[in-house]
Amino acid sequence: MVIALGGNALAPAGERPTIATQFHYTRESLAPVVSLARDGWRIAIVHGNGPQVGDSLARNEIAAGEVEPLPLGVLVAETAGWIGYMIQQSLQNALDRAGIRRDVVTVITQTVVAADDPRLGAATKPIGHPLSPARRAELERRGVPVATDSAGLVRRLAASPAPIGVVERDVVRRLMDAGTIVVTAGGGGPPVYRDPTLGWEGVDAVVDKDRTAAILAGELGAEFLLILTNVDAVYRDFATARARPIRRMTVGEAEAMLAAGQLGEGSMRPKVEAAIRFVRSSGGHAVIAELDAGPAAMRGELGTTIVAEGQ
Repeated sequence: MVIALGGNALAPAGERPTIATQFHYTRESLAPVVSLARDGWRIAIVHGNGPQVGDSLARNEIAAGEVEPLPLGVLVAETAGWIGYMIQQSLQNALDRAGIRRDVVTVITQTVVAADDPRLGAATKPIGHPLSPARRAELERRGVPVATDSAGLVRRLAASPAPIGVVERDVVRRLMDAGTIVVTAGGGGPPVYRDPTLGWEGVDAVVDKDRTAAILAGELGAEFLLILTNVDAVYRDFATARARPIRRMTVGEAEAMLAAGQLGEGSMRPKVEAAIRFVRSSGGHAVIAELDAGPAAMRGELGTTIVAEGQ
């Protein structure tokens, strides 16, 4: 299985994103992974980095007078390293305490995108923590795009091309086949394209981690794509008095919800789109659930399960 773990879950809005705080939430988020590891699943973990990569970008800009700033694509790789370190260390400790003999390793992987993807020319994906009025005004003066996200918070925007593949997928597969739990495609993976002369070249953008997780799950032949987030299920008529959770739906029903505009672009929409892509390409099951509901959601008791027609 491939588990997609939200970056916002590790650094919740409204809390100061210190490393101590993020370690705390990382440790809390891994209980379902320990349970699945005990059951013998081969596991890859893909994590988000929206708050963290935005903060890294701000640190670079604030310190630009002292040290050379790093481009956004490199910062994606940087956050994949240190968030992977948090997950790897926390999960290894939890497995050891539970008496489960499994190795955990972080692999920095590159995510393939198209050099002519029109999304590279438009900033649409929120990154970083909510902006103060002063910080927003400063960014707008510099021409940096900002917008209000689905939660009503003002955040910085970055370009987000569609993922096509994962360069190091075969390395990840070999590690998983050996029983190793692999933390990979961190932050969706630093995006790269194939230059006919130079080979792989990076671009300054971020890739949605749920979409990358769906691509990777398909390439690995996974049975399950488990998307863990801060919402307990996909809801029909979300944020209205008629809202109700959907426990199970087919790909066709999910596509109808997308067409009806029932799912927010910056929140549930990319998760459902990723689930649809995985189910269509693999025939497997995709599950969207709250952070601590992993095993129960896989049994259909919690969260939302998306299946192929007729399943």
